[in-house]
Amino acid sequence: MLAAAATALLVAMALTLVRAFVGPRLYNRLLAINVFGTKTVLFISVVGVLSGRPYIFDIALLYALVNFVSTIAVLRLTHLDELLPSSDEGTAR
Repeated sequence: MLAAAATALLVAMALTLVRAFVGPRLYNRLLAINVFGTKTVLFISVVGVLSGRPYIFDIALLYALVNFVSTIAVLRLTHLDELLPSSDEGTAR
């Protein structure tokens, strides 16, 4: 049963990668990459259960944190022009 779940997760991850490459806009691609990271965490957890190694859950948790932080970082970088004032606006201090 868990092997079928792992296979289904791999198929879903492949479809998510297709969406990340085909996505019409940047935010669609970022969302697909974030979903791919979430499915990867689920896949790592299922593999941990299948192999009987409980320490793999720590790796899955670490990957989830890295996925979250990287998503926030990329979103901040895409809005960098909105965060910094342009040179013709405002006064220099």
